[in-house]
Amino acid sequence: MTAGRTLNTFSQDWGTPAKYVQAVREFFGGHIDLDPCSNAYSMVGARTQYCLPTHDGLQESWNFPTIYVNPPYGIDKRHGTSIKKKKWLARCAMAHTHHRSEVLALVPVATNTSHWKNYVFGQATAVCFLYDTRLKFLVNGQKAGTGAPMSCAMIYWRTRLEGFFSVFRQFGAAVDLRNLKGQQLGEAVASRQMRLAYG
Repeated sequence: MTAGRTLNTFSQDWGTPAKYVQAVREFFGGHIDLDPCSNAYSMVGARTQYCLPTHDGLQESWNFPTIYVNPPYGIDKRHGTSIKKKKWLARCAMAHTHHRSEVLALVPVATNTSHWKNYVFGQATAVCFLYDTRLKFLVNGQKAGTGAPMSCAMIYWRTRLEGFFSVFRQFGAAVDLRNLKGQQLGEAVASRQMRLAYG
């Protein structure tokens, strides 16, 4: 997840920078219905917030029209969990599939991982790979001196592709993922190509 860089495992509450909160609100029409991984310092201001560590947003309902997710990036050594093991992207995809929710998630770019292959590629509608060299998350509600140790992306599940492009293209390379829906990805494709090439 960190491309060989050291990740701060003590702080899991990296708050979304104001410019992205504003963009998410604009895209959702002025308000956000659910923030499943909020914290005491969050600027998101969703109508419903599950605040970590008191409430585990993965165990609560995601049956809301609009959802914004900025999951804990750090490794929780006490519970043996991380962004991958806690399956935040799986819940994003499930909220779209089961509740028809419109979901945006700000996550590390990790295209080689199973949670990207299973729940982003083939399920999400679009992704914006953010231009920020080191995205400056908020720590305890304040701007941090240094940026995040990894590249980040805003992922979108639902159908308003043009609206997503209109709002987020100013922040990075916005890519349409619809052509990947239903496609086999990664190792399955490589294995099939090897069989065809070598019999």
